[in-house]
Amino acid sequence: MGTTPSRYEDFSKNKHLEKFCGKQSISPHDPFWNSFLSYNIRPPITRNDQIELDSQLDLACQQLLNNNPTTGNFGSLIEVTFIRISELLAPVQNQNIVSAWHTYNALFAVRCFLKYLVETVGEEEMIKHIEAFEISTEEQSTSSYRLEDLFESLLELITDVPLCEFTYIVHLEAINCLLVLLSVQLFSQTAAEYSPIYRIAMHAQSSEHAPAVVCTLLHNFVQQQHAPAGLFSQQPGGSIVFSIAAGLWNVITMGMGHSSKNVQVLSNGAMEEEEKKRDTETPLASQSLLLLLVLTNHCTATQNPYRNALFTFTDMQEDYSPSQLEGHNAFRFNLNKLYSTICKIQNTDEVTLLLYMLLHRNQSVKHDIIRRSDIHLLVTPILQILYHAPNNASHHIYMSLIILLILSEDETFNKRIHEIMLKGITWYTERSISEISLGGLLILVVIRTIQYNMFKMRDKYLHTNCLAALANMSAQFMSLHPYVSQRLLSLFETVARKHARLEAKLKALSTVSSESTTINVNGTVSNTDLIQDLSILEEVLRMVLEIINSCLTHRLAENPNLIYTLLYTFCEKDIFEPFRLHSAFQDIVQNIDPVIDFFSYKLEQKDQSQLGVSQVLAIIQQGVTEWPRDRLRKFPELKFKYVEEEQPEEFFIPYVWSIVCQGALLHWSAENIKLQASI
Repeated sequence: MGTTPSRYEDFSKNKHLEKFCGKQSISPHDPFWNSFLSYNIRPPITRNDQIELDSQLDLACQQLLNNNPTTGNFGSLIEVTFIRISELLAPVQNQNIVSAWHTYNALFAVRCFLKYLVETVGEEEMIKHIEAFEISTEEQSTSSYRLEDLFESLLELITDVPLCEFTYIVHLEAINCLLVLLSVQLFSQTAAEYSPIYRIAMHAQSSEHAPAVVCTLLHNFVQQQHAPAGLFSQQPGGSIVFSIAAGLWNVITMGMGHSSKNVQVLSNGAMEEEEKKRDTETPLASQSLLLLLVLTNHCTATQNPYRNALFTFTDMQEDYSPSQLEGHNAFRFNLNKLYSTICKIQNTDEVTLLLYMLLHRNQSVKHDIIRRSDIHLLVTPILQILYHAPNNASHHIYMSLIILLILSEDETFNKRIHEIMLKGITWYTERSISEISLGGLLILVVIRTIQYNMFKMRDKYLHTNCLAALANMSAQFMSLHPYVSQRLLSLFETVARKHARLEAKLKALSTVSSESTTINVNGTVSNTDLIQDLSILEEVLRMVLEIINSCLTHRLAENPNLIYTLLYTFCEKDIFEPFRLHSAFQDIVQNIDPVIDFFSYKLEQKDQSQLGVSQVLAIIQQGVTEWPRDRLRKFPELKFKYVEEEQPEEFFIPYVWSIVCQGALLHWSAENIKLQASI
């Protein structure tokens, strides 16, 4: 680091870096810092870049680790960073690109050494290095809370420094610094509420910034502002940025514009083009969202001001103004823009998790989304995630299903999805459908997910959530497409066959040996496992029957295609016959049978040879007008509500950090990570 453009391989020869990491103490007011912070370096924009940078800095970091307890130079660098940030915060300096450049360089240097300390020595020792003063100084008490000051300064920078072309990278680096500080959780088995850094974030002066921080991070995400021209791509000069600080931007352009991202191939064979686009085009938006998720998913059992701010903000048609946030715990935000952004960008894990949190806990956002006439813009991408379940991580599928379950708790949503007609759903390839309602498409995809899960993943909770969502919607099923009706009955038939095979297997086992406890089915399977599987299948069958019954009870007249499919299936094979005397299904089947009997009788009165599909549907529609409304027994209405686990952090903290590690412009060494294996 110094006055000439730096390359990673030159760090070992850099005299300024050598002095900083050496045994000589450097005062925060030493002119050395002006030279030290006048370097130009290609910031890493891929994980491979970060790994290379870490490797080249390793020796310097080791030297600093050894010498800093006596020199306090890392603390001096942080003090210098405070000075640079305060200069940038001063109104007269807001348009000073050199000030922005030095602030960025200071933050970048702090981030690099912070990350090394987090990975190498852990939080406790890292804090000692941050707070370390020169041994000879007599003013040990003048700044005993440097870590707290650092955290607060970073938050002030994010919320108070205007975002423009040359402060973009400063905002981005401040967010990266905060992510690195908070990454102590990756390397600890202790709950975040006991972490000094998280205590500072949640309970000290930093928490006063929470509404403004959450609002700013949401704003950054919604704006999806592209990185300045020349920052992440080749740009042929001409802008004010290049003329004022050509050194910085030219080196960045040279390094980034000619170095395409190392595109990885995922297990499903798809290219990470979206990740490349996100990292190089809108990095501030993606990093802001990651920081928001980290801040709001830790310390959930105690007071978390960021979480409270995210769950209590309300709608505002105009763009936000930070001045509106002063003295208020809640803020107002443009929900139209938030909804539009969530709908238009790729439905990644982080976007899905944000949507889940807002729908589950922010009633203002949930109400706004539920009443939207263009709800298909939100739901259709979620259905695509579920449809391509084999290519998506199980957590992403799970969160997507929970979103559908939360939406299905509202009757307005359940009605509206059958009023919205969709055309040209090319990604649904099971069958060509020229036109279908959003509700019909949702049913098809959820049924497909149930079948995939039962035969591949075998996750009980996954199909329970699927069936709960369908059950919530069943009383509002309207004008079901013929293919949807077929798939609903086919689901029951498929599970019924599996149930029959399993039942026969158990009987055969008991016949062979009443004392045998295991059989070989792709390995050794116990009687207990088979009985448990049988019980799960019976739960599924019962739920499917209840869904069909609920639709017939509440919306029989509006669903002639379902009646037609029931009659057709019954003529081919009585799929309900094995369950009429079964105690778990008897009551439901006996409620569906009268519908089949009534409409079968209507058809028998006609000349069967003259009946085509349209004629049968006409007879059904006529029969509906004669159907006695009190013919069916009233069952309790199907209502299921999503309830979060008692200890949600056990799931969400590893999940959030797995997202950060996969998607951030940062890379942490996996060697010392202690968080759960999902990372």
